[in-house]
Amino acid sequence: MSFSVLPRRETTPCRPGHVARHPTARLRAGLLALVLAVPLAGCSVFQARPVQHGNKADPDLLAQLVPGVQTQADVQALLGSPSATGTFDPGTWYYISSVSRMQPGSNPSSEKERVVVMRFDEGGVLRDIEQRGSDTMRDVSIVDRTTPVPGTERTLLQSLFGNIGRVGAGGLGSEQGPGSGPGR
Repeated sequence: MSFSVLPRRETTPCRPGHVARHPTARLRAGLLALVLAVPLAGCSVFQARPVQHGNKADPDLLAQLVPGVQTQADVQALLGSPSATGTFDPGTWYYISSVSRMQPGSNPSSEKERVVVMRFDEGGVLRDIEQRGSDTMRDVSIVDRTTPVPGTERTLLQSLFGNIGRVGAGGLGSEQGPGSGPGR
């Protein structure tokens, strides 16, 4: 049996004038594309579409409401059910709406917030319409405190050595079963 060494063949391009790329050239092109794409990640091209939340009271529909003329049934037929009613005054209706947009790598941001407040008298007749935007709303900060629970604050030594002496032998060597406690 004889082995012969074949001469090395030259690779020919698939198409005339086509030169095969070296793997490092592909890697460089990929890295370049990544470096160029990172600054574009914050652009509006990558932002999600705006999402409407709540009951948007259309300004054209609000223009049709006349205080002193329409009733609660008329307002509900025109705008739908309110988002909320007054806690202590059921004659106050709130139509709350906001538009938010999800941005890559961050929490959703609220772009437009609007509250339409409608007040009705005892007979259910519309008395007042007030519109509030984000500029007239109060900013309420969230309290970042926790309620302390007595007995949960242990030191490191208490955590490490706290069970010493509490764990008994548990009756090693004797049979334990239901109803076979101390004194039996």
